[in-house]
Amino acid sequence: MKTPAWSFVAAVCAALLAALLAVPAITLAAGSETLAQIKARGTLRCGVSEGIAGFSVQDASGRFSGLDADFCRAVAAAALGDSNKVTFVPLKTSARFPALRTGRIDLLARNTTWTLLREGTLGIQFAGVLFYDAQAFIVSTKNGAAPASLRGATVCVQQDTTSEGNLIGYASANSLDVKPLVVGSVTELAQAFFSGRCSAATADASLLSALRSRAPGGASTVEILPERLSKQPLGPAVRGDDDAWLVVVRWVLFTLITAEELGVTRENYLTRIRDPLVARALVPDATVTATLGIEPGWTLRALQSAGNYGEMFERNLGAGSPLRLERGLNDLWTHGGLMYAPPMQ
Repeated sequence: MKTPAWSFVAAVCAALLAALLAVPAITLAAGSETLAQIKARGTLRCGVSEGIAGFSVQDASGRFSGLDADFCRAVAAAALGDSNKVTFVPLKTSARFPALRTGRIDLLARNTTWTLLREGTLGIQFAGVLFYDAQAFIVSTKNGAAPASLRGATVCVQQDTTSEGNLIGYASANSLDVKPLVVGSVTELAQAFFSGRCSAATADASLLSALRSRAPGGASTVEILPERLSKQPLGPAVRGDDDAWLVVVRWVLFTLITAEELGVTRENYLTRIRDPLVARALVPDATVTATLGIEPGWTLRALQSAGNYGEMFERNLGAGSPLRLERGLNDLWTHGGLMYAPPMQ
């Protein structure tokens, strides 16, 4: 039997819930200004790297491939109904945030670490984590295989990245007294390291894996040390003044993760979506879709374009790629990794 006090609490909770459900979606009701501009232009402008194997690299025909490039195509498919309607904008590290803030690009998918400093001061927001990374050292196999061997050594690091500050902090904490050689781009980092201007280079481990794959003397001549200097959650970012666009980009990412968890692929999604539980997990409520100002079926268009997250990973970074990276932290949460998406409904 309920006590009067419990009845009162239940009544108050019910009233609060009803009030919350009655509040209109004021923030998103007008849809996305960015999305409207993309539709009017007929193409998604996506900022990518100037060339990092596995993430965004351009072949001789001009086509971009990689995890970041595939994500751009998935967003284009969701927004415009066509994964080919992407204009890739290669950007130096120093140019990526200005390009996003000034509207030169609509989406930044460029090996960019999610930090409070960036969200709190640059007027941008991160949609989630596309790749969990960590900063590491790469050295020549003849120079030793431990950070202690770097004491007093020159270490190449790229400017305008979190890597520079992390290197200084790690070196101080471990009494390494390294001499940073700051360079302006990934290309310069590779040139400086392979030419012997520095004893080691430091960057995200995934980037160092890309460098190792094209070492002049072969991958066996260099080694990525097992020590990790910092966490580097890499993710896509958008301008901070368009919440509806942020929601679209974020839920494209979550859809691809959820699809892998459910075993839904680019090949079988038309069959699997007939399952009510699968449909509930991958198809947004019609009211949400209308509020965002996007055409129905947008999550499935993204999935059809890129495949689920696991397909994207294997194709660009895993066993089906030259890098052959282990899933590690980028595996699903059900398999010991960190990839986890909130429920859609």
